[in-house]
Amino acid sequence: MNFSNKKTEKPVPNRQNLQNNPYAKKRNATKVAHPVIVLFNKPFDVLCQFTDNSTPPRATLADFIPIPEVYAAGRLDRDSEGLLLLTNCGQTQHRISDPKHKMAKTYWVQLDGNISDEALAQLTAGVQLNDGLTLPAIAQRLAEPAIWPRQPPVRQRANIPTSWISLTITEGRNRQVRRMTAAVGFPTLRLIRVQIGDWTLTDLAPGQYKVLALK
Repeated sequence: MNFSNKKTEKPVPNRQNLQNNPYAKKRNATKVAHPVIVLFNKPFDVLCQFTDNSTPPRATLADFIPIPEVYAAGRLDRDSEGLLLLTNCGQTQHRISDPKHKMAKTYWVQLDGNISDEALAQLTAGVQLNDGLTLPAIAQRLAEPAIWPRQPPVRQRANIPTSWISLTITEGRNRQVRRMTAAVGFPTLRLIRVQIGDWTLTDLAPGQYKVLALK
């Protein structure tokens, strides 16, 4: 066999090559002229997306946020309320939504029943779920917060008390908070996210949003 000693020239990178190379895409940091983050108080029964093909269509982010080119950083279930972050910056979106960064998220949770000290200790230490043991959390009793009424109202059982806790977790498993409280015997009736990292819900009413510039 005859091998040539001539060196093979590497192709010159161009826009088309980069577009067709998924590894190049991963290496390229998203750059925008004016990076922003949007703090949104997602109401109950609103999908955490901008489109919906259901018939009849359900409420989506497009019904509340008219800002182009922003995308949700992480998710919040349709039956949950509170803080949702959106951004036009890919790096920020990744930092918030990627579980490996373990960004803390705090929830106010209304529970079916008066939660016990034992159950709080379990939530704090870690709860065994069907997908493994949860990481340690911060679980504390919470006086009923002065917040907006939910529409529709929470269904409560007659003669059964409810209680509130503040729960801070650093994971992002599917419906994790609801599964955790159910596992310790106190199902979640209402779930409101109030903080993600350093961003807080502050005084935003349901359906309201605030835009902040990112440095």
